Amino acid sequence: MRWPAILALTVLPTAVVAETPVDVELMLAVDISYSMSTNEQEIQRRGYASALRDPAVFAAIETGYHGKVAISYVEWSGAFSQRVVVPWTLIETPADLDAFAAKLTINPPTTLRRTSISGILGFAPASFADNGFFGERQVIDVSGDGPNNMGPPVVQVRDELVYQGFVINGLPLMTREGAGQQFHLEDLDLYYAECVIGGPLSFSIPVYSWEEFPGAVRRKLILELAGRLPEPAPVRPPVINADWSGLTPEGYDCMIGEKIWQRFYQMEP
Repeated sequence: MRWPAILALTVLPTAVVAETPVDVELMLAVDISYSMSTNEQEIQRRGYASALRDPAVFAAIETGYHGKVAISYVEWSGAFSQRVVVPWTLIETPADLDAFAAKLTINPPTTLRRTSISGILGFAPASFADNGFFGERQVIDVSGDGPNNMGPPVVQVRDELVYQGFVINGLPLMTREGAGQQFHLEDLDLYYAECVIGGPLSFSIPVYSWEEFPGAVRRKLILELAGRLPEPAPVRPPVINADWSGLTPEGYDCMIGEKIWQRFYQMEP
C-alpha cells in the first residue's frame, strides 16, 4: 500500500502569496494632532504631493537594484488614532508618483487629539507585514511637531522596531502655529535625534519654518529612497529651564513629553 502517495494527495501545503520585490518599503507617517492647525495640515499634504512629483525623487528610485519602491501615507495623532490616507502602492514610473500625490488632495485631513509617536510606531509592523511587498529596506518616516505624550514610552517601541530591522527617520517640525503651545518642546530636533530615530542609515531633518517644509520633504525622500545619509548638520543644544530640563543625569530625557502633559493637567507621574 502506497501510503506516502495517499498522504501527498491529502495533505496539501498552504498557498503562499508571492510578494513583489522592491528596493524600499516606505511609510510616510504624518502628524495631524490638535497642535497642528488646519493651515499646517494643508501645507503638509501639499508639501508631500509636490515633493513626490519632483523628478529628482523618481531619479532616486531609479538608482535602486529593482528600480521600484512601495510607499504608503498614514496620518496619526493619539495612541489609537492612525488613518491610512494612501495604502501601500507600487511606484515604478513617474505616473505612479503623480497618481499617489493626487490622492493626497482628495480628502482634507481631520484633526485628532494627543501625540503618540509610540502609537504610530506600534501600528507600523502589521501594516508592513501584509502589504504584498518585500523590500531590501523597511523605513518608517515620522514627522511631527511635538514629543510623545500618550501610549508606551517611545524609546521602548523604537528599540523593538530597530531590533526587528526597521529604520526610523524623523522630520521634527519646529513650528508654532497650531493650538497646544504649552506642549511644544523647544529642542524637538534634539528629542527626535535622541529618542525617535534609529536603525542603519537613520537620520532626522528639522524644519524650522513652513517655508522650508517642501524642500525638506523633497530632500528627505531622495535620501530615503536612494538609501543615503544627509550631510552632517549640527543639532542645536537642548533648551534648559528651571522647571523642566531636557536632560537627566543619564542623558536626554525621552519622557519629557509625558512629564509636560502630567504637569499641565496636574496628574500624578
